[in-house]
Amino acid sequence: MGTRDDEYDYLFKVVLIGDSGVGKSNLLSRFTRNEFNLESKSTIGVEFATRSIQVDSKTIKAQIWDTAGQERYRAITSAWLRELRDHADQNIVIMLVGNKSDLRHLRAVPTDEAKTFAEKNGLSFIETSALDSTNVETAFQNILTEIYRIVSQKQIRDPPEGDTIRPQNVEPIDVKPTMSSEGVRKQCCQ
Repeated sequence: MGTRDDEYDYLFKVVLIGDSGVGKSNLLSRFTRNEFNLESKSTIGVEFATRSIQVDSKTIKAQIWDTAGQERYRAITSAWLRELRDHADQNIVIMLVGNKSDLRHLRAVPTDEAKTFAEKNGLSFIETSALDSTNVETAFQNILTEIYRIVSQKQIRDPPEGDTIRPQNVEPIDVKPTMSSEGVRKQCCQ
């Protein structure tokens, strides 16, 4: 079931942050367009793409931001991290992604080490390959589902002010039992 790009229940922003050459752009491309570019050039600044998925019968539009990894653009990445720490909800979802799992012989970080790091820092962890599509869909599905779960739980706990009807200028009325109702109660309860 396809949906128009402007029809969605939730819009979630996902930011891809990492060193230059780790495959952020191809992860974005693989998830949003199912494409992989062997000749991928370094991202200049920040780029983004969108894709909508279904979670619990809700349409989630993911706006995925791809940041530059080069040293001269690190200020952008730092700004995003600062912005997240300063202004994001305390329930922010962060996933550590080990990309290029298809290049086992060039592995820079052992899986166990990455898992341990993720556990110590309260992150979810997954290994992916944008080249052969391994776990790319799963990674984005997992993070978007987790964000949705947190947002929907928060809405149940803290409904928006506009959803609550509160009468205004109302005075309480004190209703006292009448003689006839007191008499009935005494008769039935003796």
